[in-house]
Amino acid sequence: MSVSESPLQKLRVIDLGRVWSGPLTTRLMADFGAEVIKVESLAGRGVFSGPTSRQATLSEEFPDHDPGEYPWNRSSMFNDLNRNKLSLTLDLSMPEGADIFKKLVKISDVVVENYTPRVMANFGLDYAALKTVREDIIMLSMPAYGMTGPYRDFPGYGNTIEPVAGITNLVGYPGDRPHPLGMIAGDALAALHGVGAVLTALRHRRLTGKGQYIDLSQAETQTSIIGEYILGYGMNGKSPERTGNRHPWKSPHGCYRCRGEDSWVVIAVSTDGEWRNLCAAMGNPPWADDTKFADQLSRWKNQDELDVSIEAWTVQRDHYEVMHILQKAGIACGPVLNGREVLNDPHLNSRGFFVNITHPESGTHPYAGVPIRPSRSPASFRLPAPCLGEHNREVLGGLLGLSDAEIASLKAKKVIGDTPPDAPVT
Repeated sequence: MSVSESPLQKLRVIDLGRVWSGPLTTRLMADFGAEVIKVESLAGRGVFSGPTSRQATLSEEFPDHDPGEYPWNRSSMFNDLNRNKLSLTLDLSMPEGADIFKKLVKISDVVVENYTPRVMANFGLDYAALKTVREDIIMLSMPAYGMTGPYRDFPGYGNTIEPVAGITNLVGYPGDRPHPLGMIAGDALAALHGVGAVLTALRHRRLTGKGQYIDLSQAETQTSIIGEYILGYGMNGKSPERTGNRHPWKSPHGCYRCRGEDSWVVIAVSTDGEWRNLCAAMGNPPWADDTKFADQLSRWKNQDELDVSIEAWTVQRDHYEVMHILQKAGIACGPVLNGREVLNDPHLNSRGFFVNITHPESGTHPYAGVPIRPSRSPASFRLPAPCLGEHNREVLGGLLGLSDAEIASLKAKKVIGDTPPDAPVT
């Protein structure tokens, strides 16, 4: 599909996003055709040592474990989150940088940022200022805790927002300490809310001609998905206990060891009928007739013993084999896949989920695609993630009409550039 057929083809977005939540918000829009201009600064802590998604400190984050000569262009996290975007470097703390940013706002539709609330105001580029440049601009701010309240100016990342939102307290085993999730799911959750909010604001603008400001609290996006636990406490004053792999009423329900090193499968049985199907799939072992497992409540009360017996069957089989046997019997079951297995999963590959993208610094690798598949307006993958400042001339000269001399002057003053000032010397 060409970009001219993309549903967001006429949308121009300025992306000030950092780390994960902001960049993912704008990448989703870029995948569906929006022109996203990623504005990055070379000032202060810089893009190499600062907490941005260009930062990569572990060898696993670089292709072939090699940071190369320009590691800021080789970060797996950055390159995943910023495909289909243009890169413009601007020092917004300098008058020339702020002035160029305002010129860009004048010809754009949306501004997305996930700084702490004081940052854009310190630049003189908060919504009140940008609205004077373009009255119908839509601006999305998505700080950790929102733009108001006592936590307003607190910095936060996914692993520190998650416990405040109430998520971490739910994760762990009975009687044990709380555990964080295995990945920072809150950033992705905030990004999905952010895209929905921007599209809603664009619809409102189409109907009324008016732009608006969107205050999105990343913490609140997480608390909103555990509403039943919050409501439950409000109704009965009791917080739910941590249950590990267990379920409040389903049994058997858990993660069981399979044949091979660190090989597992998850099984969930919801009804007595499914239990009978599970027993038949396992060859109706004698222990399955024990009265302790006769009904759902009995099985739930005797989960420890039941889990040992089930694992004695699963451990003799490959995790994919267990899945196919039980799914054929109508049992919800899935293998626990590692990174290699996910990348080679036959189902994902049959659906064409992964897409190969060639990056000038990182080479060609498979990237996760988009799980949303509209029949008439699917996502497109047009550009790899940009190298730092790669599109300075295209944006400044092509879109804003600056002359070669003006662009050279900006580079000399370090308003723009393509190398972090704190880059390691090689």
